[in-house]
Amino acid sequence: MALADAGIRRLLVDSGEPRGWVSPRADLVTALLGVWFGVGLMIDAWAHTNLTELETFFTPWHAVFYSGFAVVSGWILWQVWRNVRAGRQGLAAVPAGYLAGLVAIPAFAAFGFADMMWHTILGIETSLDILFSPSHLGLIVTMLLIITTPLRSAWNAPDVGARPTLGRLLPALIGLAFATTLVSLFLSYGDAMQYRPARIVEAFSSANDPGADRLALAMVITNVVVLSPVLLLVRRWMLPFGSVTVMYAIAVLMPGAQTEFENMPVLLSFVAAGLVSDLLIRRLRPSAQRRGAYWAFAGLSAFATWTLYMGVSSVAGGGLPAVPELWTGAPIIAGLIGLALGAMFLPNAVALSGAPAGAPSGAEPAGVAPVEAEKARPGTVDAERA
Repeated sequence: MALADAGIRRLLVDSGEPRGWVSPRADLVTALLGVWFGVGLMIDAWAHTNLTELETFFTPWHAVFYSGFAVVSGWILWQVWRNVRAGRQGLAAVPAGYLAGLVAIPAFAAFGFADMMWHTILGIETSLDILFSPSHLGLIVTMLLIITTPLRSAWNAPDVGARPTLGRLLPALIGLAFATTLVSLFLSYGDAMQYRPARIVEAFSSANDPGADRLALAMVITNVVVLSPVLLLVRRWMLPFGSVTVMYAIAVLMPGAQTEFENMPVLLSFVAAGLVSDLLIRRLRPSAQRRGAYWAFAGLSAFATWTLYMGVSSVAGGGLPAVPELWTGAPIIAGLIGLALGAMFLPNAVALSGAPAGAPSGAEPAGVAPVEAEKARPGTVDAERA
């Protein structure tokens, strides 16, 4: 026992080497195993929503969910163990961007055990209480940390640069998009993506319908949940074409699973909105240095998303809602909220290193991090701290 304790202590003592990055391929594997993890949660969310006779913790969907956790956790641990075998110890053995995910692994396991005990003692939740269970909240927070590992890894990776290709940025996009689905799951009571077209038309056909209030509020919540991750990425990188389409295509999977994809027209309107947002990025070239373009993108992207939402719902739901103020004003409100989010994410333009904030629009954007972080090579201390 004493020898084992001494070995553990030696392993945990930092050997002092600067931390490096995993390869892009390793990040992609992390992201794809995170897809397994995320799809397992979607199946579990579908079961909790549609199968009211659940009576046990040990279900096929829990098996998919927790096996996804096992494989992505094993992969993260393997990345650390490879560095340990190479002679690194402590934090020096943890690849850049992987520390939060590593710490979240035992925390998730602890919340998983707590969830099993909760279900065994108090029963299985099947309605709104699912979203407020303390064990579920613990699982979702730690899961967020695990599946966003590729995003943190790419954030200051020296090979990414200010204008990454879609292939290089794909692991980060997948991780952040699945994180968005987790947030939308736990805000399901305010998720406008779960509405069916006919219900949208019906709700906005009477200002006195209580459903109109709920739909309007759901549109506000969903607007913030879906747009915020995109604005985070647009501030950091000049996103390659297709990035937002990929993210929105993933984001609709969770509400689709919860509604058994019976609201497909609404979900497809968001995928189309992702394509429009990609076109706006190509046209406006928003970045941390181009504040006006960034704000314009934030407002126009939100406006386009919810214009498509109302338009597709009207076509699929049997006609325009009867109250014109509601269906015309809702996309405008969404656009104004998008503009406000843009102002909060980027209140002031970020100057390039050695250039004023009003640098020429053709200047290469550096995003949130200074140019020096992009020039850093694996192992540089400044880049590692980010």
